[in-house]
Amino acid sequence: MDSLLSEKELMFKKQVRDSVTKEVEPLAAEWDRKDEYSMEAFNKLRDMGLTGLNVPQKYGGQGGSMMDCLIAATELARASVSLAGIFGTHVGLGLSGIYRFGNEEQRQRFAVPAAKGEKLCAYAMTEPDAGSDVASMTTTAKREGDEWVINGVKHFIFGGNMADLILLFATINKELKGRGLTAFVVEKGTPGFSIGKVEAKMGIRGASAAELIFDNCRIPASNQIGEEGRGMRIGLSILDEGRIDVAGQGIGVAEAALEAAIAYSKQRREFGQFISEFQGIQWMLADMATSVDAAKLLAYRAARLADAEQRYTKEAAQAKLVASETAVEVTRKAIQIHGGYGYMRDLPLERFYRDAKIIEIYEGTSEIQRLIIARSLLA
Repeated sequence: MDSLLSEKELMFKKQVRDSVTKEVEPLAAEWDRKDEYSMEAFNKLRDMGLTGLNVPQKYGGQGGSMMDCLIAATELARASVSLAGIFGTHVGLGLSGIYRFGNEEQRQRFAVPAAKGEKLCAYAMTEPDAGSDVASMTTTAKREGDEWVINGVKHFIFGGNMADLILLFATINKELKGRGLTAFVVEKGTPGFSIGKVEAKMGIRGASAAELIFDNCRIPASNQIGEEGRGMRIGLSILDEGRIDVAGQGIGVAEAALEAAIAYSKQRREFGQFISEFQGIQWMLADMATSVDAAKLLAYRAARLADAEQRYTKEAAQAKLVASETAVEVTRKAIQIHGGYGYMRDLPLERFYRDAKIIEIYEGTSEIQRLIIARSLLA
């Protein structure tokens, strides 16, 4: 599979993997155990030079491609899906949206410090009664002079309780549904903005999912991102990019689980032979490896299309769908191959399994990905 990457991309992959092996793997279990958003993890991203990977160098970033982001997400997820999620939310959703759709002043004010790792970004779209149905969101933005007044609640916001910059979506007119959505940046500490419940989660415990409350929260008119009523297009465009990143998360955790299963099967003996010699185990490993490679090929295609500035909505959905379902199935089978040992916290497999499930849910559920793919086919 490495033959599909350029020499520069292979060097980048090795660089990230070496850093992850040395700096992340020894800490991943502890981040999970603490069950809180790990700023130490975010600082690791900054130290690795990844906090502005997809932003040009003139704005404090590293000038990387979508393929670079996919590679980084994959390598990070091999050790910690929590860290890969922190990377994806900050770089692929929040920062990317601000940079791509913001004006020059907003890029300098928000994107530059975020790209340098000085400020953390979050992406706030989901609401208690508006998850997949984005057009039904009820958080409102009302223009009053040189300010916007925000009222409403967002929930399940990845890193929302820690973020310095929130890329927020709200409606300027509920009757307009999706045509009324508009994007804004809300800064940490703004009066009227507070943190509600921080969720207790099954997996990705090294990160957080928080409720954000906006009660007559006043922000400058200059914090509006893009045109009024263009928030739906902005948000969905960002999610296309985010789905490639999430595909990388699925590939990374599945790769790690597969490699662990292969190694274990070669050293575990039952009934007088290594379990790798049993056909049942061989077929499980074959299916696992084939699924991982299929997911990787789909993700590579989507990333290449994105870098070529071609339409890739369907391809990103396909990559995310296959990679997320592969992650769940491969981590499950890896535990099965390990037997009782796989179920214990002495090994990372139970964490991989818990973490993998969210990949089928955020950035659009598997059902939403199938809907996107079908609509593209029938258009």
